[in-house]
Parts: sequence; structure tokens; C-alpha cells
Amino acid sequence: MCGFTLASVDLSMLSCNLNHMSSPTVTDPKVLHGVPVVAGVAYAPVIRPGARPQVTEQSAAELAEADRPAEVGRLKEAAATVATRLRDRAGHATGVASEVLATTAALAQDRAWLGDAEKRINAGNPAPQAVGAAIAKIADALSKAGDLMAERVTDLRDIRDRVLAQLAGLPEPGVPIPDNPSVLCAEDLAPADTAGLDPRLVVALVTTLGGPTSHTAIIARQLGIPCVVAVDGLDEVPVGVPVMVDGALGTVTVAPDAAEAERAVETSRVEADRVAQWKGPGATSDGHSVAVLANVQDGAAAQAARQTPAEGVGLFRTELCFLNRDTEPSVDEQARIYGEVLSAFEGRKVVIRTLDAGSDKPLKFAGHPDEANPALGVRGVRISFGNPGLMTRQLESIAAAAAATGSDPWVMAPMIATADEAKTFADQARSFGLTPGVMIEIPAAALLAGRILEHVDFLSIGTNDLAQYTMAADRMSAELATLTDPWQPGVLALVDMTARAGAAAGKPVGVCGEAAADPMLACVLVGMGITSLSAAATAVPGVGAALSGVTLEQCRAAAEAVLSTASAADARAAAFEVLG
Repeated sequence: MCGFTLASVDLSMLSCNLNHMSSPTVTDPKVLHGVPVVAGVAYAPVIRPGARPQVTEQSAAELAEADRPAEVGRLKEAAATVATRLRDRAGHATGVASEVLATTAALAQDRAWLGDAEKRINAGNPAPQAVGAAIAKIADALSKAGDLMAERVTDLRDIRDRVLAQLAGLPEPGVPIPDNPSVLCAEDLAPADTAGLDPRLVVALVTTLGGPTSHTAIIARQLGIPCVVAVDGLDEVPVGVPVMVDGALGTVTVAPDAAEAERAVETSRVEADRVAQWKGPGATSDGHSVAVLANVQDGAAAQAARQTPAEGVGLFRTELCFLNRDTEPSVDEQARIYGEVLSAFEGRKVVIRTLDAGSDKPLKFAGHPDEANPALGVRGVRISFGNPGLMTRQLESIAAAAAATGSDPWVMAPMIATADEAKTFADQARSFGLTPGVMIEIPAAALLAGRILEHVDFLSIGTNDLAQYTMAADRMSAELATLTDPWQPGVLALVDMTARAGAAAGKPVGVCGEAAADPMLACVLVGMGITSLSAAATAVPGVGAALSGVTLEQCRAAAEAVLSTASAADARAAAFEVLG
């Protein structure tokens, strides 16, 4: 039977909290439905983010011309303070949390909105009104751009609220720290909110908006807590009402029977304990080997992943040392950072992804052009086309780190679209003595996987972007969240095609997108011929335990059943029918 990563909750503490709290009365249990993101069952009262500063709609008195320079200075100081706080939090975080906090810190001092706000102040607007109007203008433009750029709208509004609070001398807005285990419900959550959550107190995340590959979903996986997004009717659930969240089914049961809910949590706890006993290595019950690897972003995350049964690193995101910098990090600095990850997994497989920036992760020093649709523009490997030295120096750094640690890392380029691009990257990587591969994130690359494999030694499928580009659906759109579900048969058909190309060429094909963190989907992927699975470190035991409970033949039967379906819901049901 497939094992799922499940949240463990202190039931005695929770029962006391639920029985003695004063909460609104809800007569009959009501089940809300959304998109499942992180499996697990949690039962606790609802909390919501606190009220945020409001942008005054009424026109304020015009600033005297003599007061305008000081008001500009007050704005810049407030933005700098917000950015500093976020950078400090990034420095104490690891993995995805660290990256999103660093990215948000850079956004706090982005010259686009700050410049617009400064112009408004110089025209006589007080700083709070200038901030609100400037960010509203940019947020509207980003919303219309869609795709990854639309994802920045939530981040921008979070920055707006933090700057407004600083200007007003109010406490920093954000998620309250509960006294007891609670379920955090919100319309949407900014990365800065979710990145600092304590999984012992916030036992589940539920949002009205968002998609299965949003930052909220990704951080929920890193924390290992149940998560459901795009939940219709969630905004009507009052604070304090107990809810049961089932992250596998994608349901939120409002005011369930307490005894039944506690039994469901206890069942989850038993399953979680079973999962925790899995120590690796990755294999099906009949001995078919599948490498179960971890996704990391820095040395600290690698050290944490090393404490799990992960057999290596399937995705080392290298963006962290590039983001929020005015200048490119030196070869020596990069080599030191890469060496920390290689040392943590000494003698084990480590796959390093070259810089994946652009679009929602701009680099100050790369000279990004203004683009009408950045998500389809200069991002990933395409940045190196206009900055060839950037790729050369990164590969030189990786080679230096490999030499210093005695390692043999694999390297892969993101956003490859053609066989020629794959050949160019492979030739350059081999010139540094590195083993080259590429990411399959663009449908064209999946369709031409056989041609691409003529030039590289391995492929790694990034299911997050593959789903977004295949389904032409913004991953942050609640209305389209079902389309970016990795269980979509159209997406899985491309995964199957890529795996078959790898088998024909005798070369490995892994999955390093969030699909690899879903234990049941992991079994399906293995049935398609996927040779390795890389996920957030917290998901590693659940994936490994799931594989250990099924045979290769079951995985193949599940894959065949899934590929014959026409919807994500039917695909899940078909897999469950085979795997249990």
C-alpha cells in the first residue's frame, strides 16, 4: 500500500484546545473541496492572518514642496528597513524559504515601484498614498502579464503592507503565532508569511487562491504539513471553528465530529510512524532500484537533507547565491557554496542545476530587458545567451568545487527548448570535465527528448513548469489550479514519452519537480520508467516508503491506467484502484 507523508499532532493538547475554546457554533459538518497539495490529516481550530494596513482611498492633503524631499527619505528608509528584516530572516532560513525571503527582500527595494512612488511624492502625494498607488499600478500590470509574473502580485502587496506599517509605526504585519496547534486559512499567503511558520503550531495550510506549485504549496511540502489550495467557500469559515484538513483528498471538513476527526488524525499518526521507519535505499518491494533524492538550495539545506534517507541530491538550485546581489558572485565564492553541498553528500550523487533566473527572479547584474511576457522570455539557460561569461564562470566554479571535494557532480541546464541548445550546453560542461544533462520543462523538449539525448547523459523533468507550459495555465490562478495539477494526463503523457526516450537511449531520466513528492504519483512515475525521484527532504521518507510497499508490476499497471484517463481526478482514482 502506498505510504503518505502525514502530519503528527499532539492530540491531548489539541483536544484540550478544542474543548475549552470559545468558538462560533456550526451545526452540521460541511465539506469544502480544493486542490490537494501535501498529503496528511490535521484537526485544529482556524486562525487567519491579522488585519493589514489599509491604503487610504480618500485624497490626503497635498504635501508642501519643502516637505517632499524628507518624505522621499522617509519612504526609502521604510523600504530599506523592510528589506533588511526580510534578509535577516532569509539568513536564518534554509532551502526554498531562504530563497523566497531573499527574493522578497529584493522586491522591497525594487526601483520600479520605488521610483514611481518617489515621483508621486514629488508631485505632492504623502508616502502612504504614493506607495499604495505605485504598487497598485505595477500589480495590475503583472496580473495582466499572467504566468509567473502574476505570482509576484501577492509578494508586492505583502511588501506594500510591510512598508505602510513601517511608515505608520505599526508592528510588522503577518501570520499570528498561535498558542496551540492551529490550521492557517487565508485568501492567499505571501512567501514571507509561510517561510517562517512553526509546523508544531501551524499544522496545516489552506488557501482560497494559489495552485499546486505556488510558493505556499512548495513551502508546505518543505515543512511537511498538510496543504490544500483553491478551496471554494473557505472565506466563510470563521476564526476559531475546528476543521479537519485532508491533504490527500483535498478536503476541509468544517466542524467535524470531534471523535471521528481525532481517529483520522491518529490513523495518520500511525501511518506517519510507519513511514518514518523507512531508511532506504529506494526500491520497490520486488527489488527494482529507484534513487530517492533530495532537493536543496544551500549547504544548510544539504546538511538537513543528509539526516534523511535521501541517497543524494537530485536538484541543487544555485539561484540563492545570485539573488539579491548588485554584482555577480566570484568564482571562488560560488565554488565555496557549491562545495558545501558536495561535502554534505560526499561520495553520493549530486545534480547541480545551473542558474535558473529571469522572469520572477530577475538578476540586477544580468541586464534583463523589459519583456511583454517574461515567463516566455529570457529566463533559465537563455540568460547565458546574452551573458556567455555567466555560464562559463558558473561551470568553472562547479569544477573547482568538484576538484576541492573530490566529487563528480552532474550538471543540468534549465529551460532547454531544442537539441541544439542541449548540445551547446553539453559541449561546454564537458570542457570542464562535468557530466551534462538538461531539464525537461518545455513541451518541445519532451517531444524531442530522443534527439536531445543524443547530446547529453541524462534528463531531469521539472514537472512544475512542464505542467504550466503544457496546460497554458498560470500556476497562481485559483480558477486554473486543477489544470496545473501534476496528475493532469496531458502532462503525464509527456513524462511517459520522455521516460521512454531515456529507456531507448539507455540513459537515466529523473523527476525533480513537486510531482516527485507525491507518494502515489511517485509510484506511477516509476511505472513509466523514471529512474530517480527528487523531492523536498521532508517528503523523502514518504516517497521511499510508498515504493517499498508496491511491486514494479503494480507501478506499471498504475501508469498504464493513469495514461488512459482524461482528467486529473480520474488519474488519481485509477492509480488508487491499482495501488490501494
